[in-house]
Parts: sequence; structure tokens; C-alpha cells
Amino acid sequence: MSEKAPESNQDSGSDTNSENKNISEKYSDVMGKINETLGKVDWTQMGKYGKAAGIIAVVVLAQIIIKVVIDTINFFPIIPGLLELLGVIVVGQWSWQNLRTSENRDAVIDKMQNLKKTYFG
Repeated sequence: MSEKAPESNQDSGSDTNSENKNISEKYSDVMGKINETLGKVDWTQMGKYGKAAGIIAVVVLAQIIIKVVIDTINFFPIIPGLLELLGVIVVGQWSWQNLRTSENRDAVIDKMQNLKKTYFG
């Protein structure tokens, strides 16, 4: 039995070497095909695709950062309630200043109509 163990180790070693060679050859073949394919690409047209991909990447990154910040704020139990209260106060203050009299309401409606004309034509 002890004589067969070294032989089996040698066999597995030769199998490993042949597998490594096969993997190396396959890797070389794959890399060669990739280089050949990339050589056929018209890189002058890639500018607009690169810009689009960059913009998408920036938007995704910004969304991830915003989500992390909001999750961090929500982690503290008192802060979301305070932010909600702050929002109610700001809306109440704006409403009191801009919607209290009919003149102010008319001014707000005029501003909204001007913005609508400016952006929608």
C-alpha cells in the first residue's frame, strides 16, 4: 500500500501540470480572441457611449450616496421626526406669507403661469 501512494501522488501531480498547461493555453486563446475582437471595434464612435455610461455611473453613484445618507439619518430615532417638523414649519411659513391675502395668491398664480409659459411654451 505504501508503494502505491507515491505513484498516485505522481499521477495527480502530472494531471495538475497538464491541467495548468491546458488552463494556460485556454487563457491565452481567450485573451487572443478578446484582443482580436477589440481590434475590430471603431473606437472613434465610443466617445458618446462612454459619456452616456459615465453619466449613468455618476447618477447611480449619487443615488447610492443619497441612500446611505438618508439611511444614516433614519438610523437616529429623533432626527426624522425633527426633519418632518421642520418641513411642516417651512410649508406653514411659506403659506402664511404667500397665500394669506388675495393679492399674494394672485401673485403666486401669476408666477406659476409665467413658469409654465417659460418651460412649456
